[in-house]
Amino acid sequence: MSKIRFYLGTYTEPILFGTGELFQGKGKGIYRLLLDPQTGALSFEGEPAPSLNPSFVCLSPDQRFLYAVNELKTWEGKAGGGVSAYRVEADGSLTFLNARPTGGTDPCHVIVNAAQTHVYVSNFMSGSVSVYPIRSDGSLGEMSDFHQYEGSGPVTARQKGPHAHSLTFSPDQRFAFVPDLGTDRLMAYRTDFENGKLPAADAPFVKLFGGSGPRYGEFHPNGRFFYLINEIASSISLFHFDAASGQLSLEQTVDTIPEEAKKASGNICADLHITPDGRFLYGSNRGHNSLTAYRIDPENGRLTEIANIPCGGRTPRNFCIESGGRYLICGLQDSDNITVFAIDPESGALQLVYDLPAPSPVCIREVR
Repeated sequence: MSKIRFYLGTYTEPILFGTGELFQGKGKGIYRLLLDPQTGALSFEGEPAPSLNPSFVCLSPDQRFLYAVNELKTWEGKAGGGVSAYRVEADGSLTFLNARPTGGTDPCHVIVNAAQTHVYVSNFMSGSVSVYPIRSDGSLGEMSDFHQYEGSGPVTARQKGPHAHSLTFSPDQRFAFVPDLGTDRLMAYRTDFENGKLPAADAPFVKLFGGSGPRYGEFHPNGRFFYLINEIASSISLFHFDAASGQLSLEQTVDTIPEEAKKASGNICADLHITPDGRFLYGSNRGHNSLTAYRIDPENGRLTEIANIPCGGRTPRNFCIESGGRYLICGLQDSDNITVFAIDPESGALQLVYDLPAPSPVCIREVR
């Protein structure tokens, strides 16, 4: 079986996080990784593509282009970060195309719509979302839409202002949802790909419980269930989704670690992903430094915990599940390594099979 290629986003520069921590990035840009699907062994391929704090990367649906945020507080002498476009060459190397300012500080997430017409960036520190048209050569046009959030939340150390953290499209791409960690809201939009706009949905947001700190959401493969990981509260919420109206209704919230462990570790959650077959869900815990596995009820989507296991390092910022559902690959930001876990197809249990040293690994994305 041929090896599977991944791209790795890293921190390359010092950055002051929303938690108050000053982090010194050790990366050199965007790296290429190769996974052996028979053993789970992971290795580097070639040299990294230079980039400033490419902490989140995504591939276009046709896999011909890669887009990366530049998580910075100043860009070209002005407040805000950047978003960069690259062409993917035949050997997987990246050729820089262009970059745009995001209009907001510390951009932390980027995604491309299925029609491959626009790129959407979430700016964490200032709490905003930016939209850009994609030109025929894959480069980015001038910003076509911008949404600045306002408000705060009850956890004053983390919620003094808005903090947009990601954008997720509904399965049919008619709607888009943006968790605002700072205001405990899940913002809701309709999509206008013709004009590159995000008009507000009929119900413009879902209000979550105070101090939840919503971070990232993902739809189940069946399109009926939506799962949201709450960074501050160390929990995962299940919503049922009405595809016709775009409405989300809260059905369940589960803890990612025991309550006493939250207090002892100062835990904050980071990432969440579902196996391709829709049977299992995993969440990452920073502070507790663990991965929690859940079984998904196929009828109602409710979660039942399987196990909580050490992640093999410190600060599991991001992870991905290989498209065959065989492996979970986890980037450990503070211990400078990437761990690979084999996923038991029957139980969903994780077994550590490989550990690769890597500088300030943050975001891992598969070439499909």
